[in-house]
Amino acid sequence: MATMTGTPTTYITSHEYHAEAHALSGALQRPIEQKIEKHVPVSLTGRRSTHLTRAIEDVSIEGLISVKLAHTRVSGSRSLKHNGWTTLSTSILEGLNAFEIITADRMVSQVSTDHPYEDGHFPRVTFLGTQFNNLRLSGFPLQLTLNFGICGDREHGDISYLDNPTFLTAAREQIKAIADDAGLPKELREEYGGRLERINAVIDTRGTRKDYEVKTPVKCSLVSKIGEVPIPGVRSFGHILVIPEFGIVSLGEIEVGEKAHEEYPQKPDNYFELTSIRMDMGCLAQGQVAAGTVAANGHTHP
Repeated sequence: MATMTGTPTTYITSHEYHAEAHALSGALQRPIEQKIEKHVPVSLTGRRSTHLTRAIEDVSIEGLISVKLAHTRVSGSRSLKHNGWTTLSTSILEGLNAFEIITADRMVSQVSTDHPYEDGHFPRVTFLGTQFNNLRLSGFPLQLTLNFGICGDREHGDISYLDNPTFLTAAREQIKAIADDAGLPKELREEYGGRLERINAVIDTRGTRKDYEVKTPVKCSLVSKIGEVPIPGVRSFGHILVIPEFGIVSLGEIEVGEKAHEEYPQKPDNYFELTSIRMDMGCLAQGQVAAGTVAANGHTHP
């Protein structure tokens, strides 16, 4: 419980931290059938400030997917600079190798939220620290353009990001650019057409929600562009790579959503989840694998 004295009013608030991180997860169907449990998972829940970390060396999924070193950490603490509560979630993978096709020297997924003491139900959020070091496709380096400001700021006050016009407009433009690309494969056209419909529905109901209503999550990406890859048949659409004989690789995917809180249901909390690499394989291998997943949110009462 934190007691803060403001000017000209006095208010009492408390904050519950929440953060999660893991390095690798998924499931393979071919060439082997194996569930990939969450590697080095770590989580933080509660009102107490703390810092938790885990690490593991030499991860190998039957030699098909390997990581030399993976470590995760989460923390929650009071921020003296911004007069609020800061939550940080980080996942780091070094020496990632997936089927000799996707490799990276070092990859960091990081998200941090900052809830102000006053009018702080919805936080500032940053993905600063996220990085892809020497990310390669079959040995060719991938040049990524990152947009750390995709979620915008709190310039519209203490409102949900799913009511924030700056974020919704940026996410919609990103999704629409992919959905409208004439070269997009059929399966992605259906998926991103659906995403566009869902975000349009969120935008249409912005500011008109009923009490306790939780809106549909919005997905976008920290990666706005992938440079040209000199491999025949490989195509990119925003943050997506379509790789013949391998599958679809999505980079820097972000999900922004809401969670209801039992103690204070009038305002749902925002959460932010980032996955650095998501592989949906269907040729040389079959299965789904996520690498570098972090999430953060928090609840301020009242």
